[in-house]
Amino acid sequence: MNPLLVLIGSFLLLIALSVPIAFAIGLASIITITQLGLPLTSVVNQMFASINSFPLLAVPFFLLLGRLMNDGGITDRLLNFADSTVGHVRGGLGHINVMVSMMFASLSGSAAADTASVGAVLIPAMKKSGYPAPFAVALTAASSVLGGIIPPSILMVIYGAFGNVSVGALFMGGVLPGVLVGLMQMGYVYYVAKRHGIKATGKFSFSKVGRTALTAAPPMMLPLVVLGGITAGVFTATEAASVAVLVGGLLAFVFYRAIHIKQLPGILADSVVSFSLPMFAVASAGIMGWLISYLGIAQEVADFILSVTQARVGIMLLVMFFMLVIGTVLSPVTAVIIFLPIIQGLCVSADINQIHMGLVVILSLTLGLITPPYGICLLIATQIGEVSMGRAFVAVMPLIVLIMLVIIAMIMLPSVFLYLPQMMFPKTF
Repeated sequence: MNPLLVLIGSFLLLIALSVPIAFAIGLASIITITQLGLPLTSVVNQMFASINSFPLLAVPFFLLLGRLMNDGGITDRLLNFADSTVGHVRGGLGHINVMVSMMFASLSGSAAADTASVGAVLIPAMKKSGYPAPFAVALTAASSVLGGIIPPSILMVIYGAFGNVSVGALFMGGVLPGVLVGLMQMGYVYYVAKRHGIKATGKFSFSKVGRTALTAAPPMMLPLVVLGGITAGVFTATEAASVAVLVGGLLAFVFYRAIHIKQLPGILADSVVSFSLPMFAVASAGIMGWLISYLGIAQEVADFILSVTQARVGIMLLVMFFMLVIGTVLSPVTAVIIFLPIIQGLCVSADINQIHMGLVVILSLTLGLITPPYGICLLIATQIGEVSMGRAFVAVMPLIVLIMLVIIAMIMLPSVFLYLPQMMFPKTF
């Protein structure tokens, strides 16, 4: 039997039997390896090779940083600062939602953590202020995907680690599209607020901005430490993550005194659990990714796409739509590892810059966080807002379209979106 059919068929069967995706990927790969007559030691070797990566160490550090920021009361300080700057504008709570997500994204790099922490505060507040519940849920979920776009992004670390691509260049490349998505979402918030007659509340005060900026300034400096250190060549992304955790720990334990030292073991334990789950998926996906390369599937898919179109724009649009579909059933991390051989094969065949393609793939996959059936961010937000998934998905559709417009603009205008990474990391181009 064709090994590809065995791999895909067994994977789909396991999914139909409600086997968790990470296990389904691993088991389907083991079945295919057995059918090919390859030694089972290949499974262990590939799982170990998948996670034996120095850049991947940045992931647990960024997860720990997000936990320290959340437990350390940083989220409340960011909320107060956002309220003082945009709370007086029509749709103020919605603007605060997006603005806090942009700042939180620059600290933790985790979209799910953003949804849970920000949503717990702002979804009930938005509902109470007259915003439609589905919109409050949709906006919280959609703004949280900025955690996968604005640096530091865990997904960019994974992409860089497995694709041997500069993580720093990916970080810099995520700045412009992340800001654009945030501004477009704020524009949509203003439209919805005006449509539903939600008026601005409160008045702008320079003294309030200054007061809240002072309390929020220390954590807001962390992204500058990370990006500044990487672009200056002082340390790698992994080393930057460890430095950020050290600074974040000093803020939470010493400066703000929001966390007691007795809480540290629990925080570390929770961070380890949070890290272990995606890393198991990484290890399982590593086996399937290796099989795709071993069976020559990557080149076959690349040849098929090139037979449809050889134009750079056409190829990247096809990849975008493919990733949009894949993202609805696989987590972004798993999808990157499995399909990276195909993506990079296309880049080589069509002479597409790896950073450019990486940014398109990452932005496209982040939409899977708010599209069922995977849609983990939308799922978290619906549970907080007590809204059905169907109503929330209808409400999030316009926000999905806005992100897609940014992705298409990135494909069509590479010189604009690659300006920052080209300037900071010229050797990668």
